[in-house]
Amino acid sequence: MEKTPDYKKIYSDMINLKYPEKKERCSQLLSKSSLSTLDIIEMSKILFNRNSKESSEFDQKHRSYNEETIFQILEYQKKNKLNNSELARHFKLSRNTVTKWKSQFLV
Repeated sequence: MEKTPDYKKIYSDMINLKYPEKKERCSQLLSKSSLSTLDIIEMSKILFNRNSKESSEFDQKHRSYNEETIFQILEYQKKNKLNNSELARHFKLSRNTVTKWKSQFLV
């Protein structure tokens, strides 16, 4: 059985201790029974609001996506009628990654 961190508890504690002013913006995500990878990415954007190019590049290089998250991203594309370039920009991915995922998971 794979152990995963309790992100809901981690982010709740972080908000209560360091970012109480952002509690309202995060309440919808924290009200979910469990957080998906996309929820965690969204929560990080809200809390840390990093705009520096260096931190963005570092974060992007160290991201990984499980199958469930990939399916959610591809479902987001269908739901919002985005092409691969638009989806890649939205999630800060490469177009090649999106194309690879589509050929790998939507065959």
